[in-house]
Amino acid sequence: MLFLPVSLFAQNNVDKVLSQIEKNNTTLSALRKSADAQKVGNKTAIFLKNPEVEFNYLWGNPSAIGNRTDFSIKQSFDFPTAYGYKNQISDIKNEQTELEYRKQQKTVLLQARNICIDLIYTNALKSEYGKRLNHAQNIAKSYKLKFDAGDANVLEYNKAQLNLLNLSNKIELLEIDRTALLSELTRLNGGIAIELADSEIQSQIIPTDFDQWYTQAEQSNPILNWLKQEIQISKKQVSLNKALSLPKVQAGYMSETVVGQQFRGISVGLSIPLWENKNTVKYSKANTIALEAVAADNKVQLYNQLKTLHSKAISLQSNVTEYSSKLQSFNSSDLLKKALDKGEISLIDYIMELSIYYENVNKMLELDRDMNKAVAELNCYL
Repeated sequence: MLFLPVSLFAQNNVDKVLSQIEKNNTTLSALRKSADAQKVGNKTAIFLKNPEVEFNYLWGNPSAIGNRTDFSIKQSFDFPTAYGYKNQISDIKNEQTELEYRKQQKTVLLQARNICIDLIYTNALKSEYGKRLNHAQNIAKSYKLKFDAGDANVLEYNKAQLNLLNLSNKIELLEIDRTALLSELTRLNGGIAIELADSEIQSQIIPTDFDQWYTQAEQSNPILNWLKQEIQISKKQVSLNKALSLPKVQAGYMSETVVGQQFRGISVGLSIPLWENKNTVKYSKANTIALEAVAADNKVQLYNQLKTLHSKAISLQSNVTEYSSKLQSFNSSDLLKKALDKGEISLIDYIMELSIYYENVNKMLELDRDMNKAVAELNCYL
């Protein structure tokens, strides 16, 4: 009757729920389309400028000299290395776009996982209260018979009925919470109803060596990787601005036709970089230094944030193991029932003593829930 679930998590079913949400979530769908559009946008403005075509038809005055026709086609070129840097920057920006999508995806899935944890906790609690309700019904039925036979007083009878009423009300409230959590999962699943009836799960074990775990987290963390790539972009931008500060070349074909004469040939132009790109290289270098400082700060902040979260998860993991072991060792419910049946304690004392154990069972389930949430948040950084 007082069986305590060893753990709250049934990992496979939770992963199935998250897989459905990843596929059906409308926010993720919109973000995916936005990311794909951004990737196309990052590949614009990296090619040659459009060629220029010019046609002139000039009327001569006096008319005896005839008319003049001019035609030209020109193409401007940046320094050749500029196009390579532009393409490299666009590739890195596309990687950043994917990292940003992954970050948003992890946020949505962490929210869904936490709801699953709350739902499993609610299911476990409801199952526990169902066992308590069944026990309370037997007690209430027994004391009604005793009261009708004159073997129990009205205080004991009322206490048994109130205990039954409280447990029934608690189960109703848990069912309301469960319905609300399922509604949240349905919302995250794109409006498609989803069910999760598990009340147990195999808890994930996290390594106790934080620095070893952090090394893996640092390598895969989307935020840090995004900043690393932003620094790469800034460094590439320095090289690009240097290339754009070099002379630009314009080449083309031109023809001129007048009465009795025709001229054809090539045209070549040169843009002399004097003022247009002034300070662009200087700005890019300063921006790179600033980004490196931001990345270093974020790394320090993330390290300390994760270290705090890791310590919390390890402590909760240890508490759950120790609490569960001691709780099962200190279970006196069978002894209390025998004492009640023999008349050694009153029903009121029995219910109060039993409620202490029930509170500890509830606390155990809360600890398990909090531990799994802490582990889920940690794994979100991997």
